[in-house]
Amino acid sequence: MRGKFIVVEGLEGAGKSSVIGLIKDTLHAAGKQVEQTREPGGTPMAEAIRECVKHDWDEKVAEETELLLMYAARVQLLTNRILPALESGAWVVGDRHDLSSQAYQGGGRGVSTKTMRAISDIALNGFKPDLTIYLDVDPAVGLERARGRGELDRIEQAGLAFFERTRERYLTLAEQDDSIKVVSAMQDMPSVHKAVLDEVNQYLKAQSNQEASA
Repeated sequence: MRGKFIVVEGLEGAGKSSVIGLIKDTLHAAGKQVEQTREPGGTPMAEAIRECVKHDWDEKVAEETELLLMYAARVQLLTNRILPALESGAWVVGDRHDLSSQAYQGGGRGVSTKTMRAISDIALNGFKPDLTIYLDVDPAVGLERARGRGELDRIEQAGLAFFERTRERYLTLAEQDDSIKVVSAMQDMPSVHKAVLDEVNQYLKAQSNQEASA
């Protein structure tokens, strides 16, 4: 049976890493084979593209350049890791996917919806996650948390207004897609984890019921 693709999304400082660990543990406990990916990255070539995207270049990086690099890395990951894992029956837990580009490059950078849709259609051919957990955090709080981890990369240095636009696009897209579940990352961590577990367990129960009735 084909596996499922669960993605965790959020701004910098939202707490994705701990939530991903929690989801992996939950799936393992449910008897699932689990693989983890991250974007951009996840394959040798995609990791090289990640370094290129995050590097603080001594020149202007065009919005379209950043966008195309993101999708180049995404296609490599999808082709070489995500799709083969799903076909083998594994469940894949992703640290970001297409929703990140829609929010960061589409919302934050202001790339047109027409361009975003065209590139996504070419690169992904309609592929999308089965479940997305979006960890919603106030951009000012998230950036402060990110600074506490160390030096910010090129994208993290984009400024508060950029992340406010990104968050707005995340929330707008979540309203339009029932497979995207919003969890407030402004709560204490135990409350965040409980909310995430509720969503994941509800999804697992729904999948189990579907398999039983098939």
